[in-house]
Amino acid sequence: MQRAQKRLEKILSNHSSIGQNDFKRLQVVKRIKSTKKNSYFWEVVCFFVSATIYVLWMIISTDGKNCLLESSSSFTELFRPVESCDICQDIDEIEKIHNVSADDFEKEYVRTSKPVVVKDATGTWKAMQVFSFEFFKDLYSSMGDDDDPTCQFFPYKTEFKSLTETLSMSPDRASMKVGEKPWYVGWSNCFKRGSDILRNFYDKPYFLSNLSESINLSWIFMGTPGKGAPLHVDNVVYPSWQAQIRGRKEWYLAPPPECVLKCKAHSVLVEPGDIIVLDTNKWYHQTTILPGDISITIGAEFD
Repeated sequence: MQRAQKRLEKILSNHSSIGQNDFKRLQVVKRIKSTKKNSYFWEVVCFFVSATIYVLWMIISTDGKNCLLESSSSFTELFRPVESCDICQDIDEIEKIHNVSADDFEKEYVRTSKPVVVKDATGTWKAMQVFSFEFFKDLYSSMGDDDDPTCQFFPYKTEFKSLTETLSMSPDRASMKVGEKPWYVGWSNCFKRGSDILRNFYDKPYFLSNLSESINLSWIFMGTPGKGAPLHVDNVVYPSWQAQIRGRKEWYLAPPPECVLKCKAHSVLVEPGDIIVLDTNKWYHQTTILPGDISITIGAEFD
């Protein structure tokens, strides 16, 4: 078993460069293709071959040491609806745009589930100058018993069991002092008073239609340079936007497994002031915080 696992790890060690032509060169794919009776048969077989490889890829981490399913995914992903590859097959790179109208944004990106980075949507936000580890520590300390125990908390690879425990870490660790352990967490701000306070520091992104409504529930992700969220797909209701307030984060986006023969994976850099918009229910995604400042991101779903 260990021998087989090591062989699979070696095959998948450069998974980010695996593309459509690589799958076509597989001997099993060539044999199946040579015996196909019709295009539908070929599409079905390709789906199962690629889905199997994709699941194995997710079970073994990108570095061959950690299990991605441990903290971010579950076997329920295997039973999600099959996606149309229209969402990804014509994308060569993730666009970075400025000064887009709400109508154009709706037509070009929302309706198509096409990921995009908007560069000019946070210029007037107070959050850009105010949000910090100390800001959130003071904010949640002042709420006391108002904390809603149903709010979700994501410890990722840290030892923290709650937001309160996270915000109680030592000042040295919080300030990324040399020698301290890195950390990265996320949480949902699902109680009204906290949401009302936070909304004083940011607005609904200008590129969202007046008919579009940001969900009141906000998400915050914060941590030091290193690995962020591992590769996963979400189970939420709507697409979402995430604004990079501090730090720089690299996003890795992969198409759903049924589309690996038709679509590319992408990496995109998100810098302070950028907003990335994508449907995290359809695109697999992972994040890495790049060297430099602490990373702070806030976002929400929108309909």
